Amino acid sequence: MRGLKTLRNYFLYCGLERDEYNAIKKDAYVSNFVIWRVLHIFMAVIFGMLFITSLFNNPLKVNRLFYGIFFVYSAESVFLFFILKRDSIIPQFLIYLSMTMLFLLGCLVTKNNPEDPATSFIAFLLITPMLMIDKPFFMAIELSGVSAIFLIWMYYVKSFEVWQVDLINIIIYTIVGIFLNIIANSIRIKEFVLTREINIQKDTDDLTGLKNKGALTREINEYLGDVLGGKGLMFMLDIDRFKSINDTYGHDIGDKVIQQLGYYLAKEFVNGEIVGRFGGDEFILFIKNTDSYDAACNIAETIVKGAVENVLLPMPDKKVSVSVGIAIYNGNEKNYSELLKKSDIAMYNAKSNPNKSYCFFGE
Repeated sequence: MRGLKTLRNYFLYCGLERDEYNAIKKDAYVSNFVIWRVLHIFMAVIFGMLFITSLFNNPLKVNRLFYGIFFVYSAESVFLFFILKRDSIIPQFLIYLSMTMLFLLGCLVTKNNPEDPATSFIAFLLITPMLMIDKPFFMAIELSGVSAIFLIWMYYVKSFEVWQVDLINIIIYTIVGIFLNIIANSIRIKEFVLTREINIQKDTDDLTGLKNKGALTREINEYLGDVLGGKGLMFMLDIDRFKSINDTYGHDIGDKVIQQLGYYLAKEFVNGEIVGRFGGDEFILFIKNTDSYDAACNIAETIVKGAVENVLLPMPDKKVSVSVGIAIYNGNEKNYSELLKKSDIAMYNAKSNPNKSYCFFGE
C-alpha cells in the first residue's frame, strides 16, 4: 500500500502530498508563464518561416495549409500570453494544445519521409515533457494519446517493417517521456517547496506567526500599485497600556498578550485580508476591495470586542483593550507609508479619546 501511495503521489502531486502540492502549484504555474510565452513566440516564428518557405518549395507545399493554421494559432497564443494573468487557467490549457500541435508537426514530418524512422516525433516525446510543471498524470495522458494517434496514422502511411520499428521506439520513448516529466516535475516542485519555506520564514513574525513588517509593506504596496486595486481599508491597532502590562506581570506575560492578539487576528481574518504584526504591540490589518465606512466600523468593533474576549491576563477581572486607527484608501495614496501615517494618526486620536476605541483619519 505504501508503494502504491508513493506512486500515486508522483503521478498526481509530483512526489508531494496533496496539500503540499496545492500550496505551491500556483507559484509553479506562474513561474512557467514566461517559458510558455517564449515557446509560443518560437512556434510562431518557426511556423511562419515554414509557411513562407512552402510558397516556394514543392516538398513543403503539401503541408502549407497546416503551417498557415499553426502560425495563426501560435501568433494568437502569443497575444494571449501578453494579456492574460499569469495565474489564469487559459495558459495551462494553451500549453497542452500547443504541445499537441508540435506532435502533429512531428507526424507531418514523418509522413513526408515515410521510409525513415520517426526521429522528429520521438524528439518531441523527449523534449515537451520538460516544458510543463503540472500533474504528471496529465502529461502521461497527453503523451499516450498523441503516440496512439501517431501509430494509427503511420500504419496507413509507412511500410509494415518501418512501422514496426516505430512501434517499438514510440512505446519505449513514450514511457521515457512520462518518467522524464515525473523526474523534472518532482525536482522543480521541490525547489518551489524549499523557496516557499524560506519565504515564509523570512516573512513571518516569530512571536505571532503573522506577517512581519517587511511582508506587510511588500504586499500592501503591491496592492496599491495594482491598477485594479482602487480601494481598501487600513487598520492600525495596538494594545492599550501595554507598558503597564509588562511592568505589572512581566515581559513573558506581555509576550503572551501579543501572541493571543495575533492568534485571534489570524483566526478572524482568513479571506485574503493582509494582517500582520508591525512591531512591538502594534498590528496592521488591510482589507482589499472596499472603502465602505460602515464596513470599517463593523470590522473595528469586531476587533475591539474580540481583543477583550480572546486576550486574557493572569487576573480574570482585568481586561485587555485595543485602540484602532482607520485610513480609507480610495486610490489617492501611492505607497504603504502614506496610508500607515494616516492610520497611525487616527489610532493615537482614538487613544487620546477615552470615549472611543477607534477613529478614522480626518475625523
